[in-house]
Amino acid sequence: MILSANNLFPGIGTIVNVIAILCGGAIGLLFKKWITDSLQKLLLCANGIGVILIGISGALSRMFVINGNRMEVQNSFMMIVSLSLGALLGHLLQIDQRFEKFGLYLKEKSGNQAESQFLNAFLTASFTVCIGAMAIVGAIEDSLNLNPSILFAKALLDFTIIMVLTSSLGKGCMYSAIPVGLLQGSISIFASLLKPIFTTNALLNIGLVGSVLIILVGINLLFSKSIKVANLIPALLIALLWSYWPNVLL
Repeated sequence: MILSANNLFPGIGTIVNVIAILCGGAIGLLFKKWITDSLQKLLLCANGIGVILIGISGALSRMFVINGNRMEVQNSFMMIVSLSLGALLGHLLQIDQRFEKFGLYLKEKSGNQAESQFLNAFLTASFTVCIGAMAIVGAIEDSLNLNPSILFAKALLDFTIIMVLTSSLGKGCMYSAIPVGLLQGSISIFASLLKPIFTTNALLNIGLVGSVLIILVGINLLFSKSIKVANLIPALLIALLWSYWPNVLL
């Protein structure tokens, strides 16, 4: 179906994004049936490397700028402070435990108690597709300007990511559609209030810190680590507030 300006409506980008995640997960489950244990381990490593590269590319594009004939590094101090304060705040609020409880709730209510990897799959997929500036900018554009192009592009990326993750981690990845829908839907609803807050500099900071969090998700996949990425989510808020702090040493 070809979409025109006449049949666009606020929120269509998020709807397409959610459908893309579900479809990618469904296709991933079909592939999973023919995947052996050894191949599953190989896919997990490949997924980890892929997610890390996605995060690195996003971080580097926001840290390095060309100034004349030389390359300069920016926002490194902001990144370190945001991650440090965010980790402290996330630990105090026990965000990781709250995310796990929500994941276990979904596991029980969806009848997936037999899925040993469900929680890990849900958390890994959710952090990978939720953290980033595309979700924020896309939801605002979708709601205020009826321009879902950013979320359509994100939907294509999420489709591929979730398809591959589901093929190795299982159906828990499909449930990442829930936090994506809640996050982008909430931003769309309050877009008129949020647009002035998310300035260009704010989105740059959020994109950089979000990319670092994505790298950590990839490290968890690749090296079987248990970095509590959820506890670092407040770092995104610190990065946002940082953009309004005048005369900061970057």
